[in-house]
Amino acid sequence: MTRPEGEAAHFRALEALYAEAPINRLFDSTLEIPETGVARIRFQVDERHYHAASAAHGTSYFKMLDDAAFYACNSLVTDRFLLTTQFNLLLTRPMKAGAVVAEGRWVSGRRRVFVADARLIDASGEEVARGTGTFMRSQIALAGLPGYRTA
Repeated sequence: MTRPEGEAAHFRALEALYAEAPINRLFDSTLEIPETGVARIRFQVDERHYHAASAAHGTSYFKMLDDAAFYACNSLVTDRFLLTTQFNLLLTRPMKAGAVVAEGRWVSGRRRVFVADARLIDASGEEVARGTGTFMRSQIALAGLPGYRTA
């Protein structure tokens, strides 16, 4: 298998892993990894995600920003599952019902600790939040996780 074929298989396996995660049964979302260091999550916000003031609760912001940044970093790591060690959020606008895209980009790190930025863009094209996270290699092998299939 050539490197681009191996990368593509790894990206598709990470996308399948995302789809299999039990938490994602609570969110109408899909992951796309178009290239190394980039991850996009498309999701639908609806009233189930709202707090008492009729906008998306911060958990929705965190979940999608963290996942996008995480998968951007894990696209560089083919053997181990990464873990979030820190994540900082900046919520700039209320998020209402509709389509939202979380885009994560790897910033630095290749050995043990990785850094990535992510942002949320709402259906009108406005940025509603951004975040920066650090991620660390774990002892958890990707190959042993349900959903991670490279073949």
